[in-house]
Amino acid sequence: MTDTATDLAAATPGSKSEQAYQAVKARIVEGTYTPGYRLVLGSIAKDLGFSVVPVREAIRRLEAEGLVSFERNVGATVAGIDPTEYLYTMQTLSIVEGAATAMSAPLIDAAAIARARAVNQEMRECLDHFDPVRFTRLNQDFHSVLFEHCPNPHILDLVHRGWNRLASLRSSTFRFVPGRARESVEEHENLLKLIETGADAEQIEKAARLHRSATLDAYLAQANNL
Repeated sequence: MTDTATDLAAATPGSKSEQAYQAVKARIVEGTYTPGYRLVLGSIAKDLGFSVVPVREAIRRLEAEGLVSFERNVGATVAGIDPTEYLYTMQTLSIVEGAATAMSAPLIDAAAIARARAVNQEMRECLDHFDPVRFTRLNQDFHSVLFEHCPNPHILDLVHRGWNRLASLRSSTFRFVPGRARESVEEHENLLKLIETGADAEQIEKAARLHRSATLDAYLAQANNL
């Protein structure tokens, strides 16, 4: 099969290649397959009930996305997390998401506020039996309510790119700094109150930007202590 044919097969919704891709990617993102974990095609294929061919195609896609690397005499392994890429992604996201949130604020109605607050309450309840993957997913749901009304499609596109890049880095920051989660929930409530009370755009943008950069600072402080 040519590379083009492989790509077409991989892109077919519901195909075994697509199912294998989604299954392996989920295990990488959720941390079941950790950085450096050796991806043995035969074992994965047996586990999924597929032949090796669709698994091989899935691994090629994941390599193209940077989630998998090939090492000589080792084979396919889960790629490590690049701390520099994480730093740059979070710095950029703090700027563009802060701007998007500020621009969205006048367009966020009471129903959207209620939806965001309900998500934040789920995050609060998640603190007692902490699940960093679920907490991260809820965190994205919360912020999506705040920035999705941004009327500037170019800024909104940059925000989506930032979140997608974090996903490709398997960035559940709260896995590394779980203590940051409680602070994050309180900062979410502060953001909602600013929007509810009609705070000016500069104040909302600053709060959103500092909220993002505080998570980055917590991660960097933890990394420096390792």
